[in-house]
Amino acid sequence: MLPPTRRLYWEDDHCISTEATVLEYAQGRIAFNQTCFYAGGGGQPSDTGSISIAGSEPIPVTSVEVGEGDVIWHHLAAPIQGNPVGQLATLHLDQQRRTALAKYHTVLHVVNTIALRDYDAWITGAQIGVDYSRIDFKIERFSPEIVKEIEAKVNAVLSAGHTLRAFYLSEAEFATRSDLLRTLEVKPPVKDGRVRVVAIEGFDEQACGGTHVHNTADLGRLEIYKTENKGKINKRLYVRLV
Repeated sequence: MLPPTRRLYWEDDHCISTEATVLEYAQGRIAFNQTCFYAGGGGQPSDTGSISIAGSEPIPVTSVEVGEGDVIWHHLAAPIQGNPVGQLATLHLDQQRRTALAKYHTVLHVVNTIALRDYDAWITGAQIGVDYSRIDFKIERFSPEIVKEIEAKVNAVLSAGHTLRAFYLSEAEFATRSDLLRTLEVKPPVKDGRVRVVAIEGFDEQACGGTHVHNTADLGRLEIYKTENKGKINKRLYVRLV
């Protein structure tokens, strides 16, 4: 059985390339001892990019997934010639795509914090994209006026220039911090007895395993450009950064 893959994006979610050793290759997918490719989760899709084995021509990585034993598998667009196991590879992300996803993941932290703090709204779903994103809430009070309020409050946080950082809490300590949760149904992953927390300094802390920007000032301005009813008290907000 392969060992768990070291997730470099949890140590530095701005890591865009690394060298890694090939541990296994089969059926068009490859596993390494470590990776900078985000494997997906929390509404954020996995990274794409490329790998190069021992200096060979880069092969596109089309998607990434977590398999049994916490091994991260990279799906390739073309086969590798020969047996690459044990060889050194260079992994490189599509940086533009990663940056766009990280921006939207960050701004949704601000949206969900304001929604819960001011309107008692819990997340019921989210989908992060590179051009826009959507987020669903269970919310009792909802109106065009509230949407405008949320948008204005979010943009005030963005323009204030809050720094982001990630840290870890023990599972026991996390259990005492209900303020770190944004959804009632889905619990954050516990790895090695720890939970990763992302802090927007001076504004918010929440459990999260995704990737984010350095500062809220990097995001520009948020626009909530469409809403939908997804049930009696379930509302969907479509957002974009402008």
